[in-house]
Amino acid sequence: MLTKRKKLSRKEIKEDGLVTFYYKTVGFYGKHKQNFLIGGVAVILLAAASFFYTQQKSSKSEKANVELSRVIPLFDSGMFLEAIQGNPQTKVMGLKKIVAEYGNSENGEIAKVYLAHAYSYLGKVDDALKNYEDYDGGNELFQAAAFAGEAACYESKNDFEKAAELYRKASSVSEENALNPQYLLFSGINFLKVKKLAEAKEIFERIKKDFPTSTSGREVDRYLAQVE
Repeated sequence: MLTKRKKLSRKEIKEDGLVTFYYKTVGFYGKHKQNFLIGGVAVILLAAASFFYTQQKSSKSEKANVELSRVIPLFDSGMFLEAIQGNPQTKVMGLKKIVAEYGNSENGEIAKVYLAHAYSYLGKVDDALKNYEDYDGGNELFQAAAFAGEAACYESKNDFEKAAELYRKASSVSEENALNPQYLLFSGINFLKVKKLAEAKEIFERIKKDFPTSTSGREVDRYLAQVE
């Protein structure tokens, strides 16, 4: 079982330059929210917005952190192929190489999730799924993002029941994850697709009860109407 981690102080958050990626992604989501509610793979950028912090426990993790800080602007700009492959001219190591060299460190594992995101955006679902499944880091928010990414891959393969279970699993990793209502909503929608109405109803009612002020909480009534 994943253990709860110490919350970062405001000072620590401010000092972590890579956190700016989170805020940029959230801003993008706010502008394009409707598009994010259409289709399974659309959840991936939202998953990427999971608040990410770095743990510099080892030299390898520190090196991976440096390389991530260089490549994430490419990912953030939608240059997914270049983010995967890197750019020797600008001395940016690609996500694929970061994973190969530092994948057993905490930040190397984070790179694995970003690599999976990038593959998914390029339509390389099997490559994305492999990297989501391989994530073995200790960051709970990235663990949830990996489960949600797996779910999106299975949804794109029309395995809606598997997707539903994985979205639900993503929502259970950490009680503090602000994306839990969204994960639950996607889970319920996928249960609807396979006519598992009892499971869908249970999830929708939980969203309505536990997350009434969230975006998902405001949208859930129209899905509840389908299971009443």
